[in-house]
This record gives sequence, C-alpha cells and structure tokens, in this order.
Amino acid sequence: MALLSYRQPVDYGVQLDAFKSFINTFKTSAHETITTRLGDINIDEDDLSDEYDFMDEDDEAQRRRQQDKERRRKPVHKYKDLLQDLADRKVDEIVVDLDDLHQWEEEMGGEMNLVESIEKNTKHYVETLSRAVDSLMPAPSNSVSFKDDVLDVLMANRQQRNRDLEQAAERMFDPTLLNEQFPAQLTRRYTLVFKPRSSSNDAPTKALSVRQVRGDHLGHLITIRGIATRVSDVKPIVQVSAYTCDRCGCEIFQPVSDKQFGPLTVCPSQDCKDNQAKGQLHPSSRASKFLPFQEVKIQELAEQVPIGQIPRTLTVLCYGTLVRQINPGDIVDIGGIFLPTPYTGFKAMRAGLLTDTFLEAHHITQHKKAYEDMEIDPIMMRRIIKFTQTGSQYEYLAKSIAPEIFGHLDVKKALLLLLVGGVTKEVGDGMRIRGDINICLMGDPGVAKSQLLKYISKVAPRGVYTSGRGSSGVGLTAAVMRDPVTDEMVLEGGALVLADNGICCIDEFDKMDDNDRTAIHEVMEQQTISISKAGISTTLNARTSILAAANPLYGRYNTRLSAVENINLPAALLSRFDVMFLLLDTPTRELDAQLAKHVAYVHMHNRHPDLGTVDGVVFSPQEVRAYVAQARTYRPVVPQSVSEYMVKTYVRLRGQQKRAEKKNQNFGHTTPRTLLGVIRLAQALARLRFSNAVTQEDVDEALRLVEASKESLAAEDGRGGNRRTLNASSKIYNLVKGLADTGACRADDDEEEEDEGSFGVELNLRKVKERVIAKGFTENQWLTALEEYTDLDVSFISFHPRIGDGCVGTVADLANHRYGKQLETAPAWCSLRRPTPRGKEVRSCNLWLACFLLALRFGFCRVCVFGQITGVMWCKGRAKLWVDVCVEWHEERRMDQRRVGNRSDSKGTMTVYQVGKMIKGFFCQVFVT
Repeated sequence: MALLSYRQPVDYGVQLDAFKSFINTFKTSAHETITTRLGDINIDEDDLSDEYDFMDEDDEAQRRRQQDKERRRKPVHKYKDLLQDLADRKVDEIVVDLDDLHQWEEEMGGEMNLVESIEKNTKHYVETLSRAVDSLMPAPSNSVSFKDDVLDVLMANRQQRNRDLEQAAERMFDPTLLNEQFPAQLTRRYTLVFKPRSSSNDAPTKALSVRQVRGDHLGHLITIRGIATRVSDVKPIVQVSAYTCDRCGCEIFQPVSDKQFGPLTVCPSQDCKDNQAKGQLHPSSRASKFLPFQEVKIQELAEQVPIGQIPRTLTVLCYGTLVRQINPGDIVDIGGIFLPTPYTGFKAMRAGLLTDTFLEAHHITQHKKAYEDMEIDPIMMRRIIKFTQTGSQYEYLAKSIAPEIFGHLDVKKALLLLLVGGVTKEVGDGMRIRGDINICLMGDPGVAKSQLLKYISKVAPRGVYTSGRGSSGVGLTAAVMRDPVTDEMVLEGGALVLADNGICCIDEFDKMDDNDRTAIHEVMEQQTISISKAGISTTLNARTSILAAANPLYGRYNTRLSAVENINLPAALLSRFDVMFLLLDTPTRELDAQLAKHVAYVHMHNRHPDLGTVDGVVFSPQEVRAYVAQARTYRPVVPQSVSEYMVKTYVRLRGQQKRAEKKNQNFGHTTPRTLLGVIRLAQALARLRFSNAVTQEDVDEALRLVEASKESLAAEDGRGGNRRTLNASSKIYNLVKGLADTGACRADDDEEEEDEGSFGVELNLRKVKERVIAKGFTENQWLTALEEYTDLDVSFISFHPRIGDGCVGTVADLANHRYGKQLETAPAWCSLRRPTPRGKEVRSCNLWLACFLLALRFGFCRVCVFGQITGVMWCKGRAKLWVDVCVEWHEERRMDQRRVGNRSDSKGTMTVYQVGKMIKGFFCQVFVT
C-alpha cells in the first residue's frame, strides 16, 4: 500500500521572480536613513568647529554640503547597493532582514506570504535567494583585478564554462548538458543568511529558551537565548570536495552538506565508463571550497531553569562570517535553523533511529557588548555630557550603583572606580603594569555583599559571578579536556579566563581551599595563567579585575580578636587588593530604623527611594555602562607636580605604618602595591571627568578611599585587637561622634529657638547618656569622658551642657541662659567630675565652672561671665564654695601643665590673683550698689 502524499501548490519560479523584484526595488525609509546616520554622530568631534561661519564658504562648498545633506536623507536601494558592494569585494555576506521583506510584501499586497514560507522552510529558501542573487550580480564598478588570487582564476574559469554549457544547451536543445556545470557553491564568494523578524504588535516574537524548542520547530527559523559555555577552535570545513581522475583527467565535484561524508574513490565520468576503466580519484584541495567552522555550546540561563532541574544545552554550528563572534560566557540571542542530524560512530549503533539536533546560526545578537564595541545613543550621550559638566557625576554615578541597597556610599564609589579602571602600562622591555582594580569586601552576613557582586557582574559587559565554595582551582583557571569535534586535548577556560577584559566576582572567597586560592595570586598581579599539564604548556590571558566577598574567620567579626586574625587571609593575597572594606552588622537604633524604612519602601513601591540627588537623578544600568564605556576611551597621565605630591604622600604613609608597627596597631601593610593602587584609583577618577590628566584632587580622593577602607578596619580593630590602647573615654567619644554624624539624638524638640550666633550640632544629653549606658559604660565613665574632652578643648562635637533642658548645645546659648533660674533644676549627673563628699553643691559648682571655662575658650568676656556666675552663687549663699572650686581647679590645672612639660595655655587659664581680683571687684560693685 502506497503512502498517502500531499503536494502543496507552491510555484517556486514565481517566488524566485518575487525575490528578484524585492532585491531590485526595496528602498529604506527616510526615518531609517536618518536613524542610521545618527548612529555615526560623535559629540566630541563635531564636523563644524566653534569658529565655523557659513559666510566663509563659497557657493560651490555650500552646494556640495546641501547635496550631501539631501543625499543622506534620501532613501536608498538597500539590497541593490549591497550587491554592488559584493561585486566590488567590499563585503562577503548578504544579510536578508525579514522585516524588510515583510514591509515590501505588505506594500505589494502580501498574497504569497514569503516571510512565513521562509520561516517554515528556511534551508530551501537560502538556496532560492542565492540563485536570485547570482542572476542579479552586477559587474564591478571599478577594477578589482589587483585583488585576484588563485581562487579568482579558478572561479573565472568555472563561470565561463557554466555560461558555455548554458549556451550549448540552448543551441542543441539538450538540457542534460547543464548537469555538467560546476556546483553553484564553487562560483560564489559570499554567504547568505537571514535576520529574524523583530518583535512588533502584529508579529510578537521572542527568544526561546533551550527547553522551549520542540519537534515542530524542525526546519524553522527560530531565535534562542542562552549563555555560551564552550566554544571550539575555528576549523575549515569542506563545502565542495574536488577530485581529479588519474586516467581521464576529469574534475569531479562532490557537494558536502554534513559534517561527515564518504569520499569518492572511482571516477564516475563518461570517458571512464566508455573505456570501461576504473580511474582512481585523488582529492584536490586547491579546487575544493572550504568554509570557516566553529561549534558553540549554548546553555539555558539561570532564570530559565525550572525548580529542581538542571540547565539544558544545545549545539550551535557557525559558518563563514559568523565565527569568532561568540566567546565563552557571552549571553547571546542566536537566530538560526533548527535541524536534525543522525548520530555517527558508536553512538549511531546505540541510538538506532534517534537523531541529534543542532542550530545552524544565521544571526547573532550580543546582550552585553564590550566597551569598545558599544554604540552609544546620541540622546544618552548628550545626557551624559550634561551631567559631566555639572561636576557632580561622581556622586550621581556612585549613588546609581545598586540604589536598592541602603548606605555603603564609599563602597559604591570604589565599585564605580572598579568599573572604570586605571590605565594599563606596557613598558618597552615587555613588562606590563596592570590597570585593573581589585577590591575585597569582607564583613558579617547580611550586609549585601553578594548583592553588590551580582549587580557589578550584570553591569559589566564581561562579568562572571562565581562562588568560591563551588569553584576549584581548575574551575577558576583552566581545565584540560578532549574536544569532541577534533578529538584533541584542548584547554577550556575557567571563570577567570571567561572574565578576560572584564570583572570576575568571587563570592565566599574565604571558603576556598588554600590550594585553589593560590591560583589567583598570579592572576591578580601578572594577569596571566600559566598552564603545564597533559603535554600542554602555555600562558592564558586573564586581564580581569577581581571583586571578592568574604566573611571573617568565624562567620561574624569577633571583637576579641584583632583585624588580622579576623580576616584570616595571607598577606601576599591582601597586598594585591587595592581597596579592602570591612562591612559589619552593628546594631544601631538610627541606622537600623533607616534601613528598615528603606527596605519597606522598596517592597511597597518596587523601586528605590529618593537618593538625595538633585532632581532625583539616578542613572540606569544601561546609562552607567554607556558612561563607563565613554570614560574608558581616555588614558590619563600623571603630571610632574602630582607625581611629587604622590611621593610625599607615600613616604608619609610608610612612616605612619612604621609607628603603628611599634605600637602593635597595624592591621595591614603599606607596600609599593599601595602606591600603584592609589595611582589606579586616581586615573579612574580622571577618566570619570573625561580628562587625560590626573589632578591633585583625584589623588586626594583616592587616598581618602584607601584611608576610609582602613578606617573601617581600624574602628573595629579598636573594639577588638587594640582595645588595650583605647580607654573608656575614647570609646565614648567615638560613640558620640558617630551619633553626631548620623544625626541621632538631636534636640529637635527644643522649646527655645536657636540663636543666630550658635553653631555646632545640638544633641539631647539625656538620650546621649542612655545610649552610652546601653553600650555597657558606667555613669562615672560617661562623666569622666565629658570632663576629659572638655579639658582638651575638643570642639568637633559639642559636649557643652545646656543647663536644665537636658541638651548639649553651643556656648552662645550658655552665655545667654538664665543661670539662677535653672540652677536648682540642674540634675546631679550633669557634673563634670566624680561625686565628692560635698555632694550636690560641689557638683553644681563644677557645672558652672565648666560653663565658665567653655565661655572663655570661645571668646566671651571673662569678667562679665565670671561676674554673672559669682552673682548667682552669692544669691544662693554659695560664693565661698564657688571660689574654692575655682582655686582648686586652677591648682590642678597648673600641676597638669608641669607634668606635661610646662606648656601654658593662656586662653581660658587664670591665676589665683586674677580669680581673687575678679571676685573682689565684683563684690565691691555689689556692695556699692
């Protein structure tokens, strides 16, 4: 019983004529022409200078300019001009955009459904359109004979023979003569591919995942999105194999459409058949045609994999101009033909009737292009230049790094400089000084280290995110594998090789094995990977920036150990990091409240809150990538004056390290690599300004970032390793300083208006005391700290008691207070000294003494203030006690000065004679009155 067959009435001749008409008549629209020309605009290099004046041009120049402008706006024959470029050997590929064919078909009526036919039977229409191109190929517009090679001579002879056979077939009415023509592949110098339709309202198309490709897609033109996991070497694949007979001398051609084929051995020519001779065929590589071939493995993205399953892979075959367009680690959309292929070798014996599948690539779209390959939109470029001229782009871009993450502004600034990078130097003798910046983020769990790493890996064009726990040394560097295509031992690059010219983000850096971690030492400084295994000895490039995240030794920072013991990383590795931040989860009421509000806002509105920039400016990841791409085009140098400033600063840092080592306070070492790190950070700051010269301000900001990273370590080290050198007063001062910086415990509910002459930050004394007591300090330690820092004349934070209202205020408020009215309400714990047997009266007098001394230090009238206080004490019956306290303070002050080397402080210091004279004069004034 014969199988039922169905023949669809498709007239391929009519379709061939339609394709010829499309190539000859299709024109691009004026909008497409203008948009294409806009892509060539360079904002920095305008065609017209600032001094240009159209009056300076003559009539001929104006006419040429006007003609050029009209020519740019005029629609052009896209494919007809492309054929001319092909004949002139300017291009060797024809890309047929199905959007253009769909537009032309709608204009013509759209009865043949050419686009749908191509999408469902793509392989056939590649040959159909190639025949249309062959018939419409124009003659070269200029002489190209100087470009001729052996292939051109052979092709010219083949084309002439084909034309002779066509003419002979027409004269002799013998169509069998056409069978002796050369295969069409031998006479073509181009490859024809299709570009899939873009997504639109009437034809919604989207990229499929590997898992979504089904059997009904066989033979169709589809688009698949995935990440390239393995890319083979480029090898020549035979398209037409040529043989020469040793008896009759005939050339035999065998078209090859698969990766494997059986070579011909016996000559099938008519001469050998007539002579009954079995001529032997010898391969002729010179007459054969080869194409570049590359095999790519595409894997599903992480977000495309269902729960509990592993990613699937698909083989993609690239031919011709599509090779070397994909690198391992690239996220790409590949449009191609989904085709079956039978198993070969031992797999064919086990598979039976099963076949494997592959995708023949036709169009490749990169999701994240390299910085030098990016085409910046002119509108975005103008916005970038607008904010560059304001001088605030550094702050704006830093706040645009992961805006959903609260705080960590200095860390985000360092990550921004990591994206920009410094300038790589290559000395004449071959030595190479890296320009990539390495950063390490260490801290407690839950401080958004991993989120920052993932954000940077997404923003960077070549960003690879990996975990140190699941990565071995081979997985980070390179592994030796057997290539399934060529069956040779090849190297497959790891995460560091995949991130070449990019950023490698390594999470859980502390969980790595020591043997695996040693593989990173060479990468972080020399930026190469030396491999000697399985008979392969080579050096791979790993020009990447390392962004590592690690936890302290015991998971959380242990305050009983020093910073060096908590970090638990070798010094050779730490010195390779240009910046190292310590991010700790310290419970703080204000910061915790702000963090909770930030997180709640993000969950409620699905966006970050206002970051405090002007007009709420926040750059999107695409704008950040475009800005970084433009900044990396600059190569700033260090002038002589800035170089001398760097030298002095480096010598100073080395001196500070030497003194810290003597006091056993060092947690890191200032090495020559530190100087190189400062230079790289300064160059990155200059790049952000679009400048080719480093300024002293850039160096200062780079030093500030380095010092800020060390301060984060030193601050916590003061809690831990160096707590023997910090007393309770210093710790309390640091605590109150932090409260003033964060704006906590402010006296916002003060009933009295702030005076015009007041200054400083007003803190509620009661709240500050509660915070200090909550940290484990005693009331005596709190009072002692107030006294010590008052005597030291520290004005960074106002430790000045405002009597009665419980606020730490300014001295101007003290001078204008009603002392007598508020003396009785002054709390006993406001004393600046420890309690004495004389009780509350002495404490009150000490409080007044502190007010008096502060008033003197800030320039108030000595006699006036002293007289006011003495008057109050006279009214309260405590004048004698007040004088005794002043004399006792003066004696203690004089003894302290003698102990420290007779250093006198005339400001705010009085002798006993001056105290007595003031009191006597005041009392005389009172009695006379």
